[in-house]
Amino acid sequence: MDKEFFLFLGDWRITEMEAWDKEYLDMEVLAYIRFEEDKMGRFQFGLVQGSLDCRTTTRDGRPAVEFSWDGSDEMDPVSGRGWAVIDDDGCLRGRIFIHGGDDSAFVAIRQHKQRKGAPKENKKIGS
Repeated sequence: MDKEFFLFLGDWRITEMEAWDKEYLDMEVLAYIRFEEDKMGRFQFGLVQGSLDCRTTTRDGRPAVEFSWDGSDEMDPVSGRGWAVIDDDGCLRGRIFIHGGDDSAFVAIRQHKQRKGAPKENKKIGS
């Protein structure tokens, strides 16, 4: 694994998106993005979920991750791309694009426990 990708590994809680409100973000599960050691990953916000295929690069002199993804939106197949950097405040900031559809900036905070599988807090609201 390259050292730049190591910076992104683990679970990140998506706390805000420019195109969707907090209620939508956490509609089904608490919104998240996960980067795994094999340069793959997963994400979900609202009813959009997908699998990531990641590559490292630089953006404005900072280590960055770019990804393509495929998944579903309300059970309809969708795909897209995105990117993210870790800002000076430790937050993950980036943009996700839905092919032929919307795109949105996002902010996420690192979850302390890094492990395989869904984040511990990734559960249905009210359960």
